[in-house]
Amino acid sequence: MLPIIVLILAQMGATGDSGALSLAASALTADLGATTSDIQLANMIYPLVGGAFMVAGGLMGTILGWKRTFRAGALLCAAGEVVLAVAPNMFVFIWIGRVLVGFGASFMIPSVLGLIPLLYKGPNRTVAFGCIGAASGLSAVLPLILGVVMEAAGMHVTFFVLGVYFVMVFAASFSLPPIAQDGGRLKFDGLGVAFAASGLFLFLIGISSVSSWGLVKPLQGAPFTVFGISPALPLAALGLVLLAVLIRVERGVERKNGVALLPQSFLTTPQVLAGLVANAIMFFFMGAQSILMAPYLQLVAGWSPIAVGTISIVTGVPTFALALGIPKLAPHANPRHVIQIGYVAMAAALLIMALSVTPQGSVPALVYLGAFMAGVGAGSVSSHASNVVALALPERDASQSGGIQSTMRNVGQALGVAFLGAVLLLGITNTVRTQAMADPSISPQVTSQLAGLNIDLGSSKAFEGQIADISMTPGERAELVGIEASARYDATRAAYVVGAAIVLLGLLSTPAIKITSHDQVAEAEGKGTERSRAGSAS
Repeated sequence: MLPIIVLILAQMGATGDSGALSLAASALTADLGATTSDIQLANMIYPLVGGAFMVAGGLMGTILGWKRTFRAGALLCAAGEVVLAVAPNMFVFIWIGRVLVGFGASFMIPSVLGLIPLLYKGPNRTVAFGCIGAASGLSAVLPLILGVVMEAAGMHVTFFVLGVYFVMVFAASFSLPPIAQDGGRLKFDGLGVAFAASGLFLFLIGISSVSSWGLVKPLQGAPFTVFGISPALPLAALGLVLLAVLIRVERGVERKNGVALLPQSFLTTPQVLAGLVANAIMFFFMGAQSILMAPYLQLVAGWSPIAVGTISIVTGVPTFALALGIPKLAPHANPRHVIQIGYVAMAAALLIMALSVTPQGSVPALVYLGAFMAGVGAGSVSSHASNVVALALPERDASQSGGIQSTMRNVGQALGVAFLGAVLLLGITNTVRTQAMADPSISPQVTSQLAGLNIDLGSSKAFEGQIADISMTPGERAELVGIEASARYDATRAAYVVGAAIVLLGLLSTPAIKITSHDQVAEAEGKGTERSRAGSAS
């Protein structure tokens, strides 16, 4: 029982760091002079670094041992939190503190998923993976707890408390039982790490920057252009090219060394791919919530941070109950059907949240219903998403899969934030510009000045502040405020619907989830070979 508690605490700590940062926005502005772009970059660095190096963390765990990489990750996270607590400026906060936490997570989180196949077998393994999924539900209380600490003692003490927390996780790791793991003769795949880290970094930073740099036409925030267009998509495309090269390189590396950063079993086993898709879609859904629900409730509907925090409890309770309860109480449930139900529940949650949106606020009853359905969906998928990957792989690859699973989660979350954020923000901006140009009551002089304005999600009062410097009549101002309110309402609902459609696309991968263990995979392949030989002989 103690080992799984240690792993759950590690998973919760990673979530707690993100929660602390989201609560520290005003403190960063007041104490360190942070701008909005600084805070956005601080939020981006963790998934960028973590996503880029978690595959490498999975390989390091295979070579050095999972307990060693787990402890190294916990200490790096602790060091990063201390730097965040004492940082004198935003440069140190972002490029030392946040980078250290990202590196720490890239070792610690793959180790959590890598240790489970070695510590648990059979039904106990299914329950253990369910417990890690349930940790997301338990983490729902952290924003409220950290909010109390921050309110009472400030941002610096809050990050220092998280540093102490990770030291305690490090100390607790010595209670983990001995495990048989021989990676001493395996070689580190430096070339693969270089391709994976650079490819994932370029892809994630390109996707994450669409809303601030522009999809095709460059926005004011774009640092440079590529043949006159926004650099977001070219960087993402370059990242994909590097990842395609990685796949080809890894084939040769695995044949030569016997181990690779990306084993071919990950790419050639349909059930593994379906499980990785499930991890990505679950975190895509979480990214959709973070970019659509909480900002709208706070910035438009006027909900307080504490009121928004209660939503995490409404989501967290069913997440915890189902992620842990399904493997424990329904051990023979078909993983394919459970994940399918989860996808449908997550899509339903996004559609309910879309219906909760009003032009100037929200319908609280629908917000809470959508949050509850979100927990049902996330809990159902997380109860089996990791286990269906591990079941279809040989033991060593199953333990190494923690890195690629963690990477898929970061990629999914980045895609959810970036893609739906782009649908939302570009939808608002483009609709306001188009409708203003078509409105005869708004002069061409006003519409020409709107062409250089990127409209953020916010209340009508906030929009009035954005256009305060544009010279116009009171009638034009009132008309523009009405256009923006309508555009905000339509774009938010459209982003929710697009998110629901993407989640439902995950159903296309679920038919591959039908083999319950790697031994059955080998047996099926053996029978197929025998049939082929018999056919040739006849």
